[in-house]
Amino acid sequence: MRKPSCDIKLEKNINKGVWSKQEDQKLIDYINKHGEVCWSTLPQAAGLLRCGKSCRLRWMNYLRPDVKRGNFGEDEEDLIIKLHALLGNRWSLIAGRLPGRTDNEVKNFWNSRIRKKLIRKGIDPNNHNLHHKIPPLQNQIMSNSLKYFGLKEISKNETTKTHLDNYDKVSNATSGNKDESYALLDLNLELSL
Repeated sequence: MRKPSCDIKLEKNINKGVWSKQEDQKLIDYINKHGEVCWSTLPQAAGLLRCGKSCRLRWMNYLRPDVKRGNFGEDEEDLIIKLHALLGNRWSLIAGRLPGRTDNEVKNFWNSRIRKKLIRKGIDPNNHNLHHKIPPLQNQIMSNSLKYFGLKEISKNETTKTHLDNYDKVSNATSGNKDESYALLDLNLELSL
């Protein structure tokens, strides 16, 4: 039978929450002296009132000497995007290709920054394909153009009749019908060499 991560007898004495500098130093000193041993026995041997899982996570994500802290570079961001397209949400595999970065840090960076950045660019972050939606700025430009020419915006719910009505308005405007209150610009589209 597997031993629980925190001994039930000691559970009420176990610290939960923020690690103190003294606790960090005890953990660092113990691991430097004995190496990464069995995490469930480490807290008691190191004199820490923590569970083994808490010690492991503190070491792996914050205290290891090779953990890289600070902002992600543009090259790291590009690599995360490419690896995510290839591997999906396998954060430990992605972090393995970024020296000094933890899987938790990479996952948090993806969810807080990269995912939102891809959405703003019109890219689906789940499958890395372009959305078929028109970005908001282009949508506004299209709307203003339709208003300029006196055409109504066409929604998905409108019928084909509305499309035909708009087509007739454009046809009448280009044929020089004076009854319409708008006309299309005369564009010279002849090509010459």
